Amino acid sequence: MSLTARQERIARSAREWLAEHGEPPTMRELATAAGLASPSSVSYQLRRMREQGVLVETRGRRARCPYCGR
Repeated sequence: MSLTARQERIARSAREWLAEHGEPPTMRELATAAGLASPSSVSYQLRRMREQGVLVETRGRRARCPYCGR
């Protein structure tokens, strides 16, 4: 498992944010902290990292389940 420089920067930024604020960053906050242009680029990199077994927690909207009323 080897992360790209961008993925390393995202993981480091998420750890630093969590230590400083006491909660995980949103996608937008993580993009800003990592110096990336958009939250969608963070989303893409997080997806690739999950495929490698690296989990980075973010906060934000929860997926809504249309069948369970949540």
